[in-house]
Amino acid sequence: MPAVDSGEIAKFEQLAARWWDPEGEFKPLHRIQPLRLDYIRSVVDLTGKCVLDVGCGGGLLSEGLAQSGAEVTGLEPGEGAVAAARTHLRVSGLDIDYRQVGVGDFLAEGPEPFDVITCMEVLEHVPDPSELIDQCANLLRPGGLMFVATLNRTLRSYAMAILGAEYILGWLPRGTHDWDRFITPGEMGDHLRHAGLVPREFRGMIYNPLTNSFHLGRDVAVNYLGYAEKLRP
Repeated sequence: MPAVDSGEIAKFEQLAARWWDPEGEFKPLHRIQPLRLDYIRSVVDLTGKCVLDVGCGGGLLSEGLAQSGAEVTGLEPGEGAVAAARTHLRVSGLDIDYRQVGVGDFLAEGPEPFDVITCMEVLEHVPDPSELIDQCANLLRPGGLMFVATLNRTLRSYAMAILGAEYILGWLPRGTHDWDRFITPGEMGDHLRHAGLVPREFRGMIYNPLTNSFHLGRDVAVNYLGYAEKLRP
């Protein structure tokens, strides 16, 4: 099965021009951006690291990684998203290598291995997350780290991420997510280990409606993120 889904790409391509609108359709990503970036920086010093941002979209995380001192390559199969990412570089003044290509085709080019790979809010949109993780693992140097973030497949995630975020609060366009594609932490751990990576931890990204903010915690029932390490031979 292909590592990308043309239907999912088309869905996000329709919104590509609004990637950098903090009150637009990508508002949730803007909300969690500081949290996930701080988490990555708490695990690894990004200064001088070669980082691959898989499924970079319009470049929200890519720019945060670059601002943290990393040399960033962003991969995204959608033409409109890549255009939005490159256009925003004129505002930020950062140097990021955005590539409109899938991970499999990029791997076939034989690039030098990366120190860090991020694959955030992507795996729930592909037909075979195990294949994508395996491709990423082949792009990671021994001792390197892969960061992932996705949605757990629970009744609570259906209520909050689909009914709440898409139908009640209107944070996301209806149909953004398919609950059947959500990935449990157990499944994620299996995918990572199958690719030769060692899962180190998973943390929940928890929404507090009283403060209208997200924080990290142990509850992984809805959104979670974490990382795995590629062991040295």
